[in-house]
Amino acid sequence: MKKRNFFISILVLMFLGSASFALAGNIVIKGSTTVLPIAQKVAEAYMKGNPEVSISISGGGSGNGIKAIIDGTTDIADSSRFIKGKEVTLAVEKGVYPVPFRVAYDCIVPVVHPSNPIKDLSMDQLKAIYNGEVKNWKDVGGPDKKIVVISRDTSSGTYEVWENKVMKKEKVFPGALLQASNGAVAQVVAKNKYAIGYIGLGYLNKDVKALSVNEVVGSEITTLDGSFPISRSLFMFTQDWPTGDTVKFINYVLHPQKGQKLVRESGYVPLY
Repeated sequence: MKKRNFFISILVLMFLGSASFALAGNIVIKGSTTVLPIAQKVAEAYMKGNPEVSISISGGGSGNGIKAIIDGTTDIADSSRFIKGKEVTLAVEKGVYPVPFRVAYDCIVPVVHPSNPIKDLSMDQLKAIYNGEVKNWKDVGGPDKKIVVISRDTSSGTYEVWENKVMKKEKVFPGALLQASNGAVAQVVAKNKYAIGYIGLGYLNKDVKALSVNEVVGSEITTLDGSFPISRSLFMFTQDWPTGDTVKFINYVLHPQKGQKLVRESGYVPLY
């Protein structure tokens, strides 16, 4: 009897230990590299105010983030595009009902090396460059040099928005150099005088030169009023209606004076 009671006591202690670990709070966030700076900045502030909560964040692209939600390997999926119908179907088949939360606005900005004299490209010119019809900068008013085309890989939400809004469903030509993140695109363009790429607003820096599109500069104002032609919403998805630490974190992201203030500090456009 004493041995049995001892064994039960051990089980109770084990349960209490695991329960206290669960109460400590662990949130996993995966997905879009566009949303990554927002998630990192907000998570840092949230954990500072809630030291019992641990938040792990990784990129990998919007498609991978949504896949992780469907597979149950993340609590929150960052995505720079809305979920696709086929992804919803797959999720429901697995008993998952993804819930979207718009967390910010963004625009996708074409960028070149700072030494490039080009300042503006039309949507038609961008499409022609990315489908391979235009191969030399001189054809769009630049130097007589071959254009080095930098694009995102197909798992990227940024790529899919670019494909829909700029390419009009046409594919980027095979000669484009594919990069796995916004940061990688910015780095490659910064090191190549004849490269062109596209990145989210929050990744603009002094090492690349932002181009206007159709003579409209990508900014908070032109994103909100819709005049910049490559604007979009940014999302966080949860597996179902969130609860516990996950819903508290989402509410923090959406709070006008907390998370939304940090959205602006991240270089993106807040909801309010």
